[in-house]
Amino acid sequence: MTNPLSRLIVPWYPAAALGLEHGTATIVQLERGRDDIARIRRAATLTLSESLVRPSFNEPNISDLSELATALRELAASAGLLKQRRWSVSLPEAAVRTLIVTLETSPSTKAELEEILSWKIERGFGVGLDEITTSRWRLSADAQGKARYLIVAVHRSVLAEYESVFAALGWRVGLLLPRHMGESQWLTKNGFQGDALLLSASTDGFTAVVYRDKQPLVFRAVSCEPEECEDELYRLLMFYRDRRGGDNNATLSRLLVLGSAFPKARAVDIANETLGTSLRALAATDVGLELPGSELPFDTVAAPAGLATLSWQ
Repeated sequence: MTNPLSRLIVPWYPAAALGLEHGTATIVQLERGRDDIARIRRAATLTLSESLVRPSFNEPNISDLSELATALRELAASAGLLKQRRWSVSLPEAAVRTLIVTLETSPSTKAELEEILSWKIERGFGVGLDEITTSRWRLSADAQGKARYLIVAVHRSVLAEYESVFAALGWRVGLLLPRHMGESQWLTKNGFQGDALLLSASTDGFTAVVYRDKQPLVFRAVSCEPEECEDELYRLLMFYRDRRGGDNNATLSRLLVLGSAFPKARAVDIANETLGTSLRALAATDVGLELPGSELPFDTVAAPAGLATLSWQ
């Protein structure tokens, strides 16, 4: 099956990427080693003030555009990438929304398809189409043969904030995606087979995506308190176990847990207990990333580094 990002991938995408989160910014530049191992050539991370970037889908994200531009310029300089102009960027998960849309019937015309998708997008995101910018990719049909689409949306006003910062830096951002899409590259690279689960945790919950044949099968963005995460993960895994996309023989073969807010060991235990598997949480070396030491945790670089791998796929 085709990776849903493949339509976006063109040769000029750079091996340099920025990852933005609430309280942190991380820059990574990769180089390609033997056996397609990705090695970090340059990298730097910076702690931002808590009030500078407050990710939100509907509300302003950046309190001071000039301050963020200055911080990112200093970050690029510390990584030795001050002259870099082409970038990919992973945005905070809370700033972007993702939805898998399933069509109950087959539209007879392109106009009917657009009408159905527009209605589902507005209903799914809770905002009018005139307020958001969307990207979509057609996925493989579900077990009943129904068409599915992956929709990613960002509020126009929020996107304008980030674009203003990048313009002030003179950066050309060719790829701008939510955090989980950068992280997912480590599960959907060439050679991967079977079902895989990405758990990407943040301070306000977690994003969970089950991939099959390099395409998202189940997507959940869960907002919850830290003490509620285990119950929410259990519910998600029960849903996957009971449905499995119509394939009762399918089961998870890979598990990637990212984000310090979600205890990795406990997430693995819940997955194994619920699904009867013997999974372990994947490390950077398991997915083909060579880190230069302990000073750069995989959780911190996974999203921007994942986007940077697109430069050679």
